[in-house]
Amino acid sequence: MSGPLVVLVGPMGVGKSTVGQLLADRLGVSYRDTDDDIVAEQGRTIAEIFVDEGESVFRAIEKAAVHRALAEHDGILALGGGAILDAGTRALLAGHRVAYLSMDVEEAVKRTGLNAARPLLAVNPRKQWRELMEARRHLYEEVATAVIATDGRTPEEATEAALDALELKEA
Repeated sequence: MSGPLVVLVGPMGVGKSTVGQLLADRLGVSYRDTDDDIVAEQGRTIAEIFVDEGESVFRAIEKAAVHRALAEHDGILALGGGAILDAGTRALLAGHRVAYLSMDVEEAVKRTGLNAARPLLAVNPRKQWRELMEARRHLYEEVATAVIATDGRTPEEATEAALDALELKEA
């Protein structure tokens, strides 16, 4: 199978970056995050893109970044929380090993305080997070090879659970 060894999906704040880096280290491969690619390419934060250009422009930039990373990267790849909204992206993920890192709203509050630079959570973050998850959960599940609950787990425990669920052996 060409492309990433593992693609990580899930909501903002679930730990895709942290678990992704740990997985990459444990498997002896490189780590890449499409949000980082977008920031580097655009020369501004994702929040700035949302404010300056709007969500639809950001989603087009994100789609291109994800498609490029799926074609180029062979290690661990983390996608932004909304990347799975695009049907073309979901179709491309069908041929990949995809881990959906999940958490409930209480865990999201503990981890992020829901007050970070999250443009989609600007007003009433708890309610908006729940609504985002109601809209996206089935899409995460649709693309997932494995679902890894991260609630109450350390990053190391979530990484171990991902290795087990994906039946991967350490380097």
